[in-house]
Amino acid sequence: MLSDKVVERAKKIIKENPEYFEALVEFEKTKKIPKLNYKKRANFTIDSRLLKEFRNYCKERRLNMSNILEKYIKEELN
Repeated sequence: MLSDKVVERAKKIIKENPEYFEALVEFEKTKKIPKLNYKKRANFTIDSRLLKEFRNYCKERRLNMSNILEKYIKEELN
């Protein structure tokens, strides 16, 4: 019933965000909060003209290139 839903939701959250729970375990052991790095640098190649156009587009609109790319990657994965 309700408790089953809570347990299933908790399992889903743990599966989706294991780094948070690993940090909690580390805190329990050391009593220090570990630094979590939520972002990773990615290296890939794209067309240089496309990159220049995208960079200018973002600069003109004061947009963050990484945030836009993350949004489209998430959309692609769904």
